[in-house]
Amino acid sequence: MNPFYLIPHTPEPYFCDRKKETEDLVHFLENGQNVTLIAPRRYGKTGLIYHVFDKLAKKKGRMELFYVDIYATSSVDDFIAVFAESIAKVLKKKSLVKSFLKFLSRIRPVISQDPFSGEPKFSFTLDTDADRRYSLKTLLDYLEHRPTKVIVAIDEFQQIREYDGMSMEALLRTYIQPLTNVQFIFSGSRKHMMSEMFTYEKSPFYESASLYYLDKIDRVVYASFIKEQFEKEKKHITEDAIDYILEWTRCHTFYTQSLCNRVFSNVRKEASIVNVFMAADALLSENYETFLERRSLLTPRQWKFLIAVAKEGIVNEPTGAAFLQKYNLGAPSTVSRLLSALTEKELLLETKSLEGSSYCVYNVFLSRWLERLG
Repeated sequence: MNPFYLIPHTPEPYFCDRKKETEDLVHFLENGQNVTLIAPRRYGKTGLIYHVFDKLAKKKGRMELFYVDIYATSSVDDFIAVFAESIAKVLKKKSLVKSFLKFLSRIRPVISQDPFSGEPKFSFTLDTDADRRYSLKTLLDYLEHRPTKVIVAIDEFQQIREYDGMSMEALLRTYIQPLTNVQFIFSGSRKHMMSEMFTYEKSPFYESASLYYLDKIDRVVYASFIKEQFEKEKKHITEDAIDYILEWTRCHTFYTQSLCNRVFSNVRKEASIVNVFMAADALLSENYETFLERRSLLTPRQWKFLIAVAKEGIVNEPTGAAFLQKYNLGAPSTVSRLLSALTEKELLLETKSLEGSSYCVYNVFLSRWLERLG
């Protein structure tokens, strides 16, 4: 049994830390507050949401918990379909699903079955904005009238700003505001956009939820967790191997779990730093074609700049003379445009502090591969 899970819904014994974060989110939700959860992608937001759901499910009083991932949606129609599918997935009993479908009959869904999961798939014929408004309100009305408390987590919530046509942000806020039986976790990875949605006075969702920023797991805590998971399965990992794992993955949850998973699966009794080197090399080799595809989507200047950032690890002054001269990157104005383009493509991660902004390559595996290039 490999204890390093690579899926978001991780069983309790294999879930690393996040104790305070879990307690805080449970407290907010139990006290009637909506929550805005913000962190870069693959920091463990989705895993934390499922972990919070598991905690809430164990508490007294029945509660229905719905997780809606809208990352792949590009329109209001997509949102409505994914939302309906997420509701149906939770209502596993045939009688409940039948009741839900009867409720939806007013908006005439076309229902099929996913060939892989067997879960119902929905599509709607929404010809006008009036149809869309009515369909969305119908789904929310259904949840509002459930006999138990309802929590809905909408992941990658900032995606609604990408929809063309009607303002989904204003529409959702209008329908959500009067609800008394439904609470929300609005989760997102684009910090600037998410913060603006909930802190800018003119935004529909202004001050409608408690903002919660998720940071990396503490390095000491993660080191202890890794050692403990190996020992539970009668294996040993050396201290220098753990240190290298956390340094190489920068304590970024997904990449740390991926490397630990690979190291664990490759050793019978003891994992040394050599085993970690080999596992890291294997992961980069397996992603080689993906990295090349990324390159094909960038201009030569963008690719050169990405390599420069990777070799530095973290860049605090991307338009500073020292950095520009070291990598022959050109004028500060050119670099400013590169920064904007690569950040927008989510190839660079911008981190803001009182000292200013710093940048690193978003994908840790890509970063480690790029820093090896000549």
